[in-house]
Amino acid sequence: MHITILNGDIHPEKMIFSEYIQRLVEKFESEKHDVEVFNIHSMKLFYCKGCWSCWWKTPGKCDIQDDGAPVFQSVINSDFIIFASPLIAGFTSSALKKITDRFVCLLHPYIQLKNGESHHRKRYEKYPNFGLLLEKEADTDDEDIEIVKNIYERLALNFHNSMRFCFFIESTKPEEIEYAISHN
Repeated sequence: MHITILNGDIHPEKMIFSEYIQRLVEKFESEKHDVEVFNIHSMKLFYCKGCWSCWWKTPGKCDIQDDGAPVFQSVINSDFIIFASPLIAGFTSSALKKITDRFVCLLHPYIQLKNGESHHRKRYEKYPNFGLLLEKEADTDDEDIEIVKNIYERLALNFHNSMRFCFFIESTKPEEIEYAISHN
């Protein structure tokens, strides 16, 4: 299974989150998964400028010249994506949000009705399932968690798949994440 981890930790010097990601990668590799990790904080990435070039001018390809192309390629070729981030002010990091917003290039500009809602049509035949891996802040509450989960569940729905889990590094072992991915 090809797993892409989008590591949105913007403070890797604190080590807790980065060390957890490393243990997770080791567990995946020991189970013979192909793993690709993108440490978003160290990449040259720009915000989506809403130009729609990825829909009309260069279909499926973002027009922005930065480090985004390998991320999009890995995402669309993955079986599973893990969005990983410490919570900052009640949401995932700005770095993770920045690249996630640009996933629009992986969808078709045309809309279809799905369960009574408007969603983008598929650009590709297969889309990956999602998982959410978070680190709580001292003041994280249930409402913060529900908002983040809801946003990523909606993103998964737009990607014609599902969000399989929302785990926290404080209470979830890497083995549990590997099991959740392999046995769903």
